[in-house]
Amino acid sequence: MTASSPPTGRAPLMSLADAMTDLLGRIDALTATETVDTFEADRRVLAQDLVSALQVPPNDNSSMDGYALRAADVTEVGQVLRVSQRIAAGHAGEPLEAGTCARIFTGAPMPEGADAVVMQEDTVEVGGDIHGVHIQALPKAGQWVRRAGEDVTRGAVVLARGERLSPAGLGLAASLGLARLPVFARVRVALFSTGDELVMPGEVAPEAMKPGAIYNSNRFFLRTLLERMGCVVSDLGIVPDSRAATLAALQGAAEQHDLILTSGGVSVGEEDHIKPSVQQLGSLDLWQIGMKPGKPFAYGTVRRTTAPAGQGCHFIGLPGNPVSSFVTFLLLVRPFLLKLQGVPADRFEALPTALTLPAHFTVAKADKRREFLRVRRNAAGGLDLFPNQSSGVLTSTVWADGLVDNPAGTTIAHGDPVSYISFAELLA
Repeated sequence: MTASSPPTGRAPLMSLADAMTDLLGRIDALTATETVDTFEADRRVLAQDLVSALQVPPNDNSSMDGYALRAADVTEVGQVLRVSQRIAAGHAGEPLEAGTCARIFTGAPMPEGADAVVMQEDTVEVGGDIHGVHIQALPKAGQWVRRAGEDVTRGAVVLARGERLSPAGLGLAASLGLARLPVFARVRVALFSTGDELVMPGEVAPEAMKPGAIYNSNRFFLRTLLERMGCVVSDLGIVPDSRAATLAALQGAAEQHDLILTSGGVSVGEEDHIKPSVQQLGSLDLWQIGMKPGKPFAYGTVRRTTAPAGQGCHFIGLPGNPVSSFVTFLLLVRPFLLKLQGVPADRFEALPTALTLPAHFTVAKADKRREFLRVRRNAAGGLDLFPNQSSGVLTSTVWADGLVDNPAGTTIAHGDPVSYISFAELLA
C-alpha cells in the first residue's frame, strides 16, 4: 500500500474516527425500563444485573452414561463390581455401598460416596447370576463428574446490566429459573425518505416508471436494519421535496420518538431541505465526513414542543445513494443505537476489529477520503473487489461479504495486506 500526501487548500472534512467519537459523546442511554417474557427478550438490553439465586448444576452429576463408583475400589483393569442401583436423570440415588457401582445416566446426581464415573464404553457386563460389570479402565477420582456450582455459583452476577441478550444468554437466564427479564425500553425510531423521484415498489410497474423515477430501496433495508437492532420503527414513508413538508415531518416525528432517521436531502442542492430544516427546528451538530461512500452524513437534534426546554429528539440524516446509506448505517448508526439502547461503550466495538488479508485486486488511484470498498473473500484466502464501487450500485452490497477499510490517500497493489471488516460482524 502506498500513501500520498494529503491535499492542501480547503479545510479537511472531519475524520470518521473523530465523527464517531463526537457522535457517541453526544448521547446518553435511555432510562425507561420494562419487564418482558424471557422468550421475547432476544436482542434486548438488560436493565439490571441478573444475580443467581441457586448454583448450577445444583449437585454433582454425571457427564456420561456409565457407572458411578469409588475410584479407590478399582485397583486393576478387569475388576468386577456389582451394580447396586440404577440412577436416571431427575432421580436421586441411595448412598453407594462400598465395593459396588451404580448404573448412572448423563445428568443424574452422583450418589453419596461415589467420586468418579466410568463411561459405559469402558465396561463389559458380567453374565450369569451376578448383576455386575468388568471395569476395563482404571478410574481417577473426579473423572466424568460435573461439580455442583461449576457453571454458576449462588449469588454470582451471571448477566450484567447493559448486556445485549443473545439466544445463549436467554438459555442461561432460564437455567436460573427466570421467566421474565428487566430490560431497557426499545428505541423508538421515525424513518422517512425524501425525494420526488422515489416510487414505492408495487405502486408503479417498471414499464410505467416516469423518466428520472427510481424505486425506494433505502426504505426497505433501513427499516430491516433498525428492526434487527430491536428498535420500534414508525415508517413515515416518502416526504416530498419541499421545505414545508420536511419541517412538518421532522417536527411531528420528534414528539414521540427517540431518533429520527432519514435518507436523502442532506447535501447542498436547492432541493435538499433536510439540513436547513433541522437547523430551523433545532441544531445541526455534525455534517459531512471524510469517508467514501458516506460523505453527506448529518447529526443534530430537533426540539420537542411538548418537552422541557433543552430536550430534543436525536436526528441522523443518511445520504440518499443506497450504498452510502447502507455503509453509514453500519459504521455510524449501529454504534449510536447500541449506546442509546443502554449497552456500555466498553462492551461493544464502534468499529469491529479488522482482519488483515491479502488484496487480490489493485486500486491504482488514491482517494482523498477514507474509503470502504465492497469485497468478498475467495477460496485462495484473499479478497476480490466488486468491479463497480459507485455509491449507487446496491448489487455490490449483496455480492460482497465485507468492506476493506482503506486509509485516505492510499493505493493498493495486488497482494498488499489490507484491513477487512466482515458484514457478519457489522450485522451481528
